[in-house]
Amino acid sequence: ADCRYTCHQECRSLIQLDCRRPGQWQSQLSPESTILPPCSQNVTQTVEEEKPEPPTIQEIKQKIEKYNAKVTNCLLMKLNEDGTYTGFIKVHLKLRRPVTVPAGIRPQSIYDALKEVNLAEMTDKRTSFYLPLDAIKQLHISSTTTVSEVIQGLLKKFMVVDNPQKFALFKEMRKDGQVLFQKLSLTEYPLYLRLLAGPDTDVLSFVLKENETGEVEWDAFSIPELQNFLMILDKEEKDKIQQVHRKYERFKQRLQQTLKEARGKPG
Repeated sequence: ADCRYTCHQECRSLIQLDCRRPGQWQSQLSPESTILPPCSQNVTQTVEEEKPEPPTIQEIKQKIEKYNAKVTNCLLMKLNEDGTYTGFIKVHLKLRRPVTVPAGIRPQSIYDALKEVNLAEMTDKRTSFYLPLDAIKQLHISSTTTVSEVIQGLLKKFMVVDNPQKFALFKEMRKDGQVLFQKLSLTEYPLYLRLLAGPDTDVLSFVLKENETGEVEWDAFSIPELQNFLMILDKEEKDKIQQVHRKYERFKQRLQQTLKEARGKPG
């Protein structure tokens, strides 16, 4: 209230401020009084009470009708009798690191998908490769499908055997010419977010990225994965060195050419 410091509600217990800057409220506060109290039970209850009530079946029906009226393709949402609904979401894959897949396994067929055949279990051999940058996968999900289940479903479709905790689902929004990313909680429902935003992917889209948690937890990777990472880093290092050599070689050639042309000119 005094120094205008802003933090998340759940972060209050972690914040300690030592307010020694001069100001009109300096004389009224001591450093001890500026330490925010830990999140009390009353604060938590207040936040929970402010959460909006879940929509009724009639409200969901109206939202679905409004959504389907804007759809320009056949990817409509369908309301079930029990109040749940199904629909489609598109997920952009923006993975910068290689993923681990079974080695020597053919792509999954429709027959395998219908019979729920797990091809990854047919071999213990593993290999790593980069998924196509910004590939798009379309998923048919339910309103009860969580973010965690979407991530697991995507990994299964691409036969990725990495730990799902290494990945996170983000929602991408565009506002005032800026692109904003927000990491989704594992318990959120992507189809409900799609319903609220409408079918326009320029307003809201979903992106699968690495789960950036700060420090890399190398213990979560297997020995073959770590060896593959070293090989890839070694290749990237050599490529970068070659790029630098080529850059300065071109610069050297242009400089020599300029000096050669300038020798016959005065001054």
